Amino acid sequence: MYLQRNLTSTKRAISLDLARGFMLLLIVLAHAPLFLYGSEPGVMSRPESVTFLDKLLNSLGELLIDNRARPMFAVLFGYGLVMMFEKQLSKGKSEKEAIKIVRRRSFYLILFGFILAVFIGGQDILMAYGAAGILVGWLLLRDNQVLIKATTIITLIVMLYLPFIWGSFLNEIGSYGFGSDFSANDRYIQSLTEAIFYFPIIPVFIHFLFPVLPSVLIGIWAGRKRLLTDSYRHHNKLKIIAAIGITISITGALPLVMINKVWEPSFFVAGIIYGVHIITGIAGGLGYAALFGFLGNFIKNPGWVTSSLTALGKRSLTFFILNETLLVILLSPAALGLGGILNNTGVTFIALSIWILAVVIATILEKFHINGPLETLMRHLVYRK
Repeated sequence: MYLQRNLTSTKRAISLDLARGFMLLLIVLAHAPLFLYGSEPGVMSRPESVTFLDKLLNSLGELLIDNRARPMFAVLFGYGLVMMFEKQLSKGKSEKEAIKIVRRRSFYLILFGFILAVFIGGQDILMAYGAAGILVGWLLLRDNQVLIKATTIITLIVMLYLPFIWGSFLNEIGSYGFGSDFSANDRYIQSLTEAIFYFPIIPVFIHFLFPVLPSVLIGIWAGRKRLLTDSYRHHNKLKIIAAIGITISITGALPLVMINKVWEPSFFVAGIIYGVHIITGIAGGLGYAALFGFLGNFIKNPGWVTSSLTALGKRSLTFFILNETLLVILLSPAALGLGGILNNTGVTFIALSIWILAVVIATILEKFHINGPLETLMRHLVYRK
């Protein structure tokens, strides 16, 4: 029985941390093109393709990464809320005390996101997830029936308004793409001043135009079912969820991939297609998370690749912020300014290099049994130890 418990614990760590490590790759690949201020706008947030390789990378990004990395992060975040809540209950804390800890961590995520967005100038999603934790944390106290009802209502509302909002937005700007937020004239003090003024809008903007609440709620449901932490018990279910979720995701992305290649719809229709792309990405995020739960069941003796990825996943907060910081240093016009020189191929190489560096550093930290510094700081702040 002791051996079986240890094997189960190993599988739990592999499934969840593999997913987190892979998630960081998707996020850095999604965020890097946003810094290409020297490129003309392409389709939505993608830069214009110059070479055949640019076109291929843009298509793969639209098909597999854009609006899929964020929901995967949200699913894993929701899953983590359940784990944190249940861990506190197992230590003898009351439900009220456990919810307080969940909310405290959510507030500190907002603080970390504020520092990233304002002082570092990175592409932040932590404030949105921190806000989500505060908004839906009370559902941890409710049964699955209430959770499913809330998830259904919120998802239906998103499905009803989002495509038309994006259709109206693209019709208003009269373009398929909205380009980069950066320009060659940006300076650090100017960016800092603007960010201090605009930072409260960031989580509101994400929740309204790139909704994460459905994915967070689905993550809470998955956490209660222990889909990733007891993945061996849910092997077939994970396979089905992964297959269905990724199929929906790819199907929903195909119309967007074909814009400016196979067809040229009106701007309003293109916006509706983008809304559908975002909505089907919710299924994609869940599908990706389930896929790693499924794959984790096949790993009996983790090799160096698996061990390195799980080491990265254990330190996802630290390396999310480090990756974003490196993107800013290398690409921002307020720093080295490579975003004004590189094309999509070049910036993809930069993103991959940053992620590989993160894997190497995480592996070294794991070898010496050193936690991620931001995970350590967060633990100190949340648990006041």
